[in-house]
Amino acid sequence: MDLAGAIVLAATSPSDWLVVAPVAIPIIFGAILLIFRHETRPQAGVALAGLVASLVCSVLLLARILDQGPVVMTMGRWLPPFGISFTADVLGASLSLVATLVAVVCAFYSTSDIGTIGRRYGFYPFMMLMMAGVNGSFLTGDIFNLYVWFEVFLISSFGLLVLGSEHRQLDGTTKYAILNLIGTTFFLTATALLYGAFGTLNMADIARKADSVREAAPLTTLAVFFLFAFGMKAAAFPVNFWLPASYHTPRIVTAALFGGVLTKVGVYALLRTLVMLFPPERELLSGVIAWVAAVTMIVGVMGALAQTDLRRTLGFVVISSVGIMLAGLALGTAEGLAGTIFYAFHSMIVMAALYLLAGVMNGLGGSYSLRTLSGLYQNHPLVAAFALLLMLSAAGLPPASGLWPKVMLVRASIDAGQPWLAFAVLATGFLTTIALGRVFILTVWRQQANESLAAGVSSTPGYTTLAVLSLLVLFMGLYPQPVIDIAEHAAADILDASRYIGTVFPRDVQP
Repeated sequence: MDLAGAIVLAATSPSDWLVVAPVAIPIIFGAILLIFRHETRPQAGVALAGLVASLVCSVLLLARILDQGPVVMTMGRWLPPFGISFTADVLGASLSLVATLVAVVCAFYSTSDIGTIGRRYGFYPFMMLMMAGVNGSFLTGDIFNLYVWFEVFLISSFGLLVLGSEHRQLDGTTKYAILNLIGTTFFLTATALLYGAFGTLNMADIARKADSVREAAPLTTLAVFFLFAFGMKAAAFPVNFWLPASYHTPRIVTAALFGGVLTKVGVYALLRTLVMLFPPERELLSGVIAWVAAVTMIVGVMGALAQTDLRRTLGFVVISSVGIMLAGLALGTAEGLAGTIFYAFHSMIVMAALYLLAGVMNGLGGSYSLRTLSGLYQNHPLVAAFALLLMLSAAGLPPASGLWPKVMLVRASIDAGQPWLAFAVLATGFLTTIALGRVFILTVWRQQANESLAAGVSSTPGYTTLAVLSLLVLFMGLYPQPVIDIAEHAAADILDASRYIGTVFPRDVQP
């Protein structure tokens, strides 16, 4: 068989390795950190160096894709669909870039949050392997390998959650593990059914064969399985109860990483499977997805209104943001999907920043309780400024980044003849303003109730990370067009998968 027409036989150029670099680099650095886990002092610096290298590669990968189109690397000499392929398009590469950026910021914050014991018991190896799993999920071109990468970051997240072995951490990890393993079981079942229907798990191959097997295969059943499995991973209603039961238990830097990144992997998987692989089935389920989106929004924000712990409040805000992203999936239009993708970028940055803000507030005020934390404005006005900007952004108000994706989603809902969904997005923004406004009034604006709280210790890494993320939020709010362009490009690629398929299968192999 002549392979020259279907596979590059020449030596791989350095730029081609960019597609696997965001996965390979965290694995290599995670292994190094694990080997030298007893050398606790350099752990943070080594992890930070690895994540920065991964971030640089993610930037270069996205730039190449925007210039030349999707990039594919198939391992060994097994041609697609038999070989294991990494396939990076704008959607996967851009989400990998933002996730790695959040990880870099969290790693820097962790230099003041993770002590010797946490380092010795593997915080940084777990973090690196979790990011390898996250980036692998965004960049893989194979459904089974998507499952594998899900397992990689899920197992790593167990380690991060339980680190410290406090009672509440053990309790939160148990709930998180059991409920996520249920979602994983549904995912694996759907994968097995998918292979039985198609005889392949390569995403490009499934996309090009779907029309020919639709009459004989239970694709609607498959879509429902994927909707449930990935909906649980994303914390969508009614399978969202694991998140508020667990995200308040770990170290705050771990909660920031989880709240910013992990639920977005579930949303990404829904976009990839339902929009690119099974568009008619997504359209059939669009009504169900729309109601799930609306209820997730409202349940999340109502839960946030009921909390007295700052971390629990933020956990419910994460759930509400998942509902907003599902609105674009339900619409399935170019603008609706672009709004979802833009909102995913925004939510990764803002939710991570809000959790880190909570950590800084705890360091200054000695508490996460809204009953006792107060007086931050009079003692720490810079923290008050960060809090105001980030809370405005989470509520979708100017001048921050949360405004524009909501505008896109509202307009797309009205154009699609679903004004009630637009109303749900707007109502959620209003209620989020009340929920986070309450947090701001109690923690920042309220007069100091206990003078001892003013003696808290400020954190230079904390202030630095908040400054970096706040500047990003402000930039995306004042100059959103570059982000909108990337989101629209990503949405166009998953709506029309021809370029994605054409990159994996440029032409048939000639015998």
